[in-house]
Amino acid sequence: MIKNFYHPELLQTPDGVRDIYGRECELKNHIQDKIHSIIKSYGFDDIQTPSFEFFDIFNKERGTVKSNEMYKFVDRNNNTLVLRPDITPSIARSVSKYYENEKLQVRLCYVGNTYINNSNYQGRLKEVTQAGAELINDDTSDADAEMIALTVEALLEAGITEFRIDVGHVGFFNGLVEEAGLDNEQINELKELLERKNLFAVEQFVAGLPINDSVKKMLIKLPEMFGSDEYLEYAKKNVNNECSLAAVDRLEKLYSIIDVYGMRQYVNFDLGMLSNYNYYTGTIFKAYTYGLGEPIATGGRYDRLLKQFGKDGAAIGVAINVDRLMLAIERKKLHPEPENNLCIILYSSTERKKAIELAAQKRKDGINVRLMRKKCDVSVEEYRAYADNNRIKEFLYIESGGESGREING
Repeated sequence: MIKNFYHPELLQTPDGVRDIYGRECELKNHIQDKIHSIIKSYGFDDIQTPSFEFFDIFNKERGTVKSNEMYKFVDRNNNTLVLRPDITPSIARSVSKYYENEKLQVRLCYVGNTYINNSNYQGRLKEVTQAGAELINDDTSDADAEMIALTVEALLEAGITEFRIDVGHVGFFNGLVEEAGLDNEQINELKELLERKNLFAVEQFVAGLPINDSVKKMLIKLPEMFGSDEYLEYAKKNVNNECSLAAVDRLEKLYSIIDVYGMRQYVNFDLGMLSNYNYYTGTIFKAYTYGLGEPIATGGRYDRLLKQFGKDGAAIGVAINVDRLMLAIERKKLHPEPENNLCIILYSSTERKKAIELAAQKRKDGINVRLMRKKCDVSVEEYRAYADNNRIKEFLYIESGGESGREING
C-alpha cells in the first residue's frame, strides 16, 4: 500500500514569509538590478556574506536587534548560530578580516536577505531583501552626503519620485540626555516615547525630571524639530552642550554638500530621529514615501563598530528595503516594465533539429527562448493563447515539412 504524504497545510508558508513568483518576481529582480546598477556606478565592489553566522556577531553588545528577535539554532559543535538579522555587522566583520591594513576607502555593496523574528501582530515580513552599500575608512561629511545622494538616485531609478529622506544625528540626542544626567532606564523610556512622536507623553515624562529648564524645553520640543534647516538654526541658539552643537554643525555641512548634488528638495531634518540600532554614532537617515508608514531605506554612520572586530575605521552605510519598495510601487501603480525579449519556438518532432538550431542562434543574439515540442492533443491556438497569457513577445511555429509558421509579436 502506497502512503499518501500529501497534506494541504504543506502548501502554506510560515507566518512572515511568502513565495514571490511570476510577474512579481520578475519585477522584483528588475528593481534590484536597477538599484544595484546605481550603487555600482558609485564605485562599490560586490560582497556576499553568509546567511547565518555566530550569535556573537549580532549580540546586544554590537548594538543590533534583540536576542528574542533572532532566529537561533545550534550546530553539531554546539555553537549558537543565527540567521542574519542585519547585514552591516557581517560586513564589518569581513572588512576587519580582509581589509585590516587598508587605510583608504573600502566600498562594498550587496543584495541579500535578512531574517527578524517579529511578533505576528506587527504585520511585518520576517524575511526581507535588502540592497545596500557600505563606505569604509572615510569619516567626512562628504561621505555622508554621497551616501544620501546615492540613495536618492537609486530610489529615482527604481521608479519612486515622491519621497523624502529625513536626516538626523545621534549626537544631538546623546548630548541632551548626557547634559540632563539621565540614566539608561530613563533614556530608553524617553527614546520609546520619541519614536512614537507622542508629544503629550514626552512633555509629561520630561516635566517630572529634575533638570534645568533649557534642556527640558529642548527635550520636549524634539518631536517637533522636523522639517527644513530652520531647526538647525533654532538648535544652535538654544543648545549649550558640545556634543549636540557638534551634531548640528555636522548636519549643516552635510546640507551644503547635498545642495551641491542638487538634491536639497529630497532632504528634511529630524533632530528627534533615533534608531533601533545602537551602533550608529553620527549621521542617520531614513527614506519615506507616501502611503507607507515604514521607511523604504535606512542608513547611518557607525564609526566604532569595526573596532569591535579589531579594525579602527570609520564607516557609513545604507540599506534599501526592496520588499517595501515593491509595496510602494504596487500601491502607486507605477509598475516599471522589465525588458521582455522572450520567444517561444513551437515545433513538431520532425523539425527538432531546425528548432534547436534556431533557438541556439536566437540565444546568441541575446533573446530568451522556450523550446516546446507540440503535443498531438493540443492545438496551435492553445499554444498561442499560452504565449499571450505569459506575455511572450515572439511566437514561432515550425510545422512538419520544414516550413515556418506564423510569427506573432505581443
